[in-house]
Amino acid sequence: MTTQETTLTAGDAEVTVAPGNGCRVSSLRIAGTELLRQGDRYGCFPMVPWCGRIRDGRFRDGGRTYQMPLNSPPHAIHGFGRDAEWTTARVTDTEAVFTYDLTEPWPWPGRVTQIVALTEDALTLSIGIETYRDSFPAQIGWHPWFNRTLRDGGSAVRIDFDAAWQEERGDDHLPTGNRIDVRPQPWDDCFGMPDGVDVTLTWPGELAVNVTSREPWAVVYDEQEAAVCVEPQTGPPNGLNTAPRLVTPVEPLEASTTWTWRRP
Repeated sequence: MTTQETTLTAGDAEVTVAPGNGCRVSSLRIAGTELLRQGDRYGCFPMVPWCGRIRDGRFRDGGRTYQMPLNSPPHAIHGFGRDAEWTTARVTDTEAVFTYDLTEPWPWPGRVTQIVALTEDALTLSIGIETYRDSFPAQIGWHPWFNRTLRDGGSAVRIDFDAAWQEERGDDHLPTGNRIDVRPQPWDDCFGMPDGVDVTLTWPGELAVNVTSREPWAVVYDEQEAAVCVEPQTGPPNGLNTAPRLVTPVEPLEASTTWTWRRP
């Protein structure tokens, strides 16, 4: 068992995972070109056991209210997985498996497993959350930071998708509960895609990456100069309160996302 960085290669694709830093994908290089913003806080990190913000850090399960640490006051954001040290369970040339045990202040014990699988033209990230005792609400998601440009002087990325609706965002950055028509950029917003997440990032003349998932929710963030984010997830921000998914002893919560790339 180790927390040392793991690098997988397939063709001219190379992915590096840092289990000691939240099991984030710290690098994804295609033919030597880095797709992800570099830095300890960036790359692509898993959001578990919840995604985005929880209002005031509180959520209810049954008749009880639980308080999470306010790591983005006045809210709690993005779960604990990104700050945890994960364990490398298994590695091959093109696949790696990592685990992380949920502990306090999360109220329930459980195990999170992330599988990273690479082919010559795609990266698939899969997460499962298991419980061996009580059922509990949870969410799964990924928060990639894609570089806005891939090289000095290169064209800025274009983001294309069709969404059935946009979650109206309040002044507190949380959905109000109203669904509205998709508004123009800039975005720091959650979108509903009932047929599954399907977003294409295009760096004109260089590369296109299609981000897909069977999950029906994605947050798109493009308000930063250096990078943009396309975040597939199992529920909207504050979803532990508004659209919880259950982890049970007989049914883990599972989700995956695949990024497929092509050159012009």
